[in-house]
Amino acid sequence: MILLFRARAISRGTGAGKLLVSSAPITFLSGVDPETGTIVEKGHPLEGQSIAGTVLAFDHGKGSTVGSYVLYALRRNGKAPAAIINTRADPIIAVGAIIGNIPMVDQPAVDIARLRTGTRVTVDGTEGTVEYEGDLLPEPPA
Repeated sequence: MILLFRARAISRGTGAGKLLVSSAPITFLSGVDPETGTIVEKGHPLEGQSIAGTVLAFDHGKGSTVGSYVLYALRRNGKAPAAIINTRADPIIAVGAIIGNIPMVDQPAVDIARLRTGTRVTVDGTEGTVEYEGDLLPEPPA
């Protein structure tokens, strides 16, 4: 099944890849290794996983404004996500996506908790759309 849903456009461009969903916010300064693209934050649900080439979906960012530069460094090192989906974009992640030329959307019409890791996704940060090639997870409990 292919679903197309709307989102708010944040950073222009199109990116596609396998979806990597985080149930927790992500801090890029000291939480992601800019040389490898690996999440290194101790205790993070994605600790040890690489975000390189993925469509990274998470609620919002956290931490220092230097996180924007880490996203830029990830792009420069070829280890950036192909695209980002946030529930609500914060300035740190939005600026990092823009300066790193990483397509980004937020406020998707589908709750990111219903998106399945590993599903093929295409994000259009210019048009504000997400193409999702799979089934959604059940609605999370209220």
